Amino acid sequence: MAAAPFHAGEQALQQRAGNLERLAEIGPRVVRAALPEQHQTFFAQLPFVVVGSVDADGQPWASVLAGRPGFVQASSAERLRIAAHPWPQDPLAQHLRPGAPLGLLGIEPHTRRRNRANGQVGAMDAAGFELLVSQSFGNCPKYIQAREARFVEQGGAAPQPLARGDRLDAVARRLIQNADTLFIASAHPAARTPASAAEGVDVSHRGGRPGFVRIDADDTLTLPDFSGNGYFNTLGNLALDARAGLLFIDFEQGDMLQVAASAEVVWDGFDAVAFAGAERLLRLRVSTVQHWPRAMPLRWGASVLSPHLASRDRPTGTAGMER
Repeated sequence: MAAAPFHAGEQALQQRAGNLERLAEIGPRVVRAALPEQHQTFFAQLPFVVVGSVDADGQPWASVLAGRPGFVQASSAERLRIAAHPWPQDPLAQHLRPGAPLGLLGIEPHTRRRNRANGQVGAMDAAGFELLVSQSFGNCPKYIQAREARFVEQGGAAPQPLARGDRLDAVARRLIQNADTLFIASAHPAARTPASAAEGVDVSHRGGRPGFVRIDADDTLTLPDFSGNGYFNTLGNLALDARAGLLFIDFEQGDMLQVAASAEVVWDGFDAVAFAGAERLLRLRVSTVQHWPRAMPLRWGASVLSPHLASRDRPTGTAGMER
């Protein structure tokens, strides 16, 4: 596949933001075709990774895989070995097979480090699978709340989700309203048959003050979008395919909430007071919700607000978010 770092959707938004020429110059240097040594070491020290995938209908989903540090290992600069499988009812389990496109986010909240690895599934076995890396790049520490993970003992059968539905119930609303972090998966329309490494699946971090996600009466979620790295990985995908997958984690209880939604980017005319500092908004209309009570084998301690948020005097319900 060609090594173009950005696809047409990303480039269109980069042009609208006025940084197309700059990213055309630096893109090939920062978006690599293999893992640099520091990224190989970084993934090996993580107790969890976030995975973006697409189902048979092309709907993106965001999932989590967890294990003791070392469960992710780089066997080479082009291959990551992940010694874990998703739970049977996780959407990821339905389409994890050789050749399937994945986006991988490694994030270490207590150090505010994060790195991305996108590619395709390679060899699989009973213990896990390989990711054949086609894109590797880092992200800045903006809007990451510092919190450190610890393992909790979990025995017995695999966790089971509550029944899937098409509405946000009271439990889901409460989790979202208290969230200071979410993860969002998106995909290029050609992710399963890409012509270049850029036409794949992506999963990204979003962070803000608790309450930064607004829930409207019709189950539409609204997020403010502030300045970020300017790559437009998420919004560039959504410009071509509006479907997205969200993941919320209750860091104290270990609950997870997976949400499938359709997205709309609002560029003009939004409430500048309610979303002070936002360059645009992202509205997501919920279509499917799946709640996993106490599914994570990790719990996190008290968080420290990102200094990029602490330095901002924002009205209630607003927060920082990078694209």
